[in-house]
Amino acid sequence: MILGRLASIIAKRLIEGEKIFVVNVDKIVVSGNPQSVFEEYKKLLNLRTLRNPILGPKIHRSPTMIFRRVVAGMLPKDSERGRKALRNLKVFMGFPEEYKNYPVIRFKEADAGNLSGRYVYLIEISKQLGWSGGLHE
Repeated sequence: MILGRLASIIAKRLIEGEKIFVVNVDKIVVSGNPQSVFEEYKKLLNLRTLRNPILGPKIHRSPTMIFRRVVAGMLPKDSERGRKALRNLKVFMGFPEEYKNYPVIRFKEADAGNLSGRYVYLIEISKQLGWSGGLHE
């Protein structure tokens, strides 16, 4: 699955009130030249405030939190509707046993097989950012 396309589809469904569980988030891809993708994400780590650099934005490094942040960026932030929608999103690395009975939905328009160029996996981006590899759900 492609990160941006999948996130936009999920954001629309969350606003409609659906509860969504995303599994295997570590296998989501970001299209583009791997080096430029890594550089763009590393720029986020250098964001600071002039007043107190320690209090700058906290950038999560795990694949689950990167995906949540992308989806949250597509939801309305100032309304209760957007906050409630984000609470209906659960993101997992791997496929948890308790969700094996739920139907699996794959979105054809977000499939990575449609990519003709290069791409990088979300777990590779996380490791480049310094993620230690612990499961964060």
